[in-house]
Amino acid sequence: MADHARARKMSDRIKVIVAEMLEKRIKDPRLGFITVTDARVTGDLHDATVYYTVYGSEEEKADTAAALESAKGVIRSEIGKQTGVRFTPTVTFVADAVPENALAIEDLLTQAARADAEVQEKAAAAVYAGEADPYKKPRDEDADDLDEDDVADDDLEDDEDLAGTSA
Repeated sequence: MADHARARKMSDRIKVIVAEMLEKRIKDPRLGFITVTDARVTGDLHDATVYYTVYGSEEEKADTAAALESAKGVIRSEIGKQTGVRFTPTVTFVADAVPENALAIEDLLTQAARADAEVQEKAAAAVYAGEADPYKKPRDEDADDLDEDDVADDDLEDDEDLAGTSA
């Protein structure tokens, strides 16, 4: 097993080599507007997977995949020359699914925004089922504010009433 840092460096180098090869050396007319997005190498450095995207129709994508498949040997030999490793990794080209995933996520976000707007419209026109403010309010302050003198006077009156009735 190779060390992960070496595999990462190798994958970065392979990505650059493949991108340069596709730009400068591979002159296949089937090759469309291609972008190398990533390259990954296994831990033992024997297999390399190169991810790419193609801008265009499904037919152009299929033509580009065929062109990459036919140029695989030339690309692998150039990788071997430029990296100088004992065993040149086998190269596999995989169409990257990032653009399709991004479109799917954008569609989901658009649907969520539309649903949020509907909820906002319904909330703006909503009416409370009960009172507008369901919380109890404190009672009137005048009724609650009893002076200590008023309380003491009431107690005296009650005492006098009790004393007057018993005598």
